[in-house]
Amino acid sequence: ILIAAGANRRKLEIPGASEFHQKGLTYSASCDGPLFADKEVVVVGGGNAGFETAGQLLAYTKSVTLLLRSPQFKADQIIVAKLLKNPRFKALTNAEPTIIKGDKFVKAVEYKNKETGEISEIPAEGVFVEIGLIPNTDFVKDIVETNQYGAIVIDPATKKTKTPGIWAAGDCTNALYHQNNIAAGDAITAIEDIYV
Repeated sequence: ILIAAGANRRKLEIPGASEFHQKGLTYSASCDGPLFADKEVVVVGGGNAGFETAGQLLAYTKSVTLLLRSPQFKADQIIVAKLLKNPRFKALTNAEPTIIKGDKFVKAVEYKNKETGEISEIPAEGVFVEIGLIPNTDFVKDIVETNQYGAIVIDPATKKTKTPGIWAAGDCTNALYHQNNIAAGDAITAIEDIYV
């Protein structure tokens, strides 16, 4: 059995997020980044995915502001250091988004400083949300090992689970990277191992 059930992106649950979904608010820089050329954008999320998204967007956009709810960056220090050197990039810690504002499209993001309680607003024509994935694994959680996030634990070389006869690939696993092309490659690796 090869499990390739994917994952759903964790949604931003604040006023304006659902109203402006695909009207400036998006969950994919790979797909939508070029649409925001020469615009000011905000990235919500401070892990590796948030910083990688910010790095991608700097190739197109006028500026990128990253909002991180926690007091410290969660991403790998090498990517944090690289982006902080870019004059068009700003990262704000203790910044909790509270409202997405706009008319027909996104115009601004309001956030609260979690230390001081102060409310501020950032002009932005785009909001990229990178606050995690929810693996689609509930239907197998009693059959295969999953980690604390619900992702299926696999051998990175073969894509085997610890349950005999079951492999898994893609965003439902604890693989390091999550993208369509990587998921497809991982599935091919699993199929090769299945037929060895």
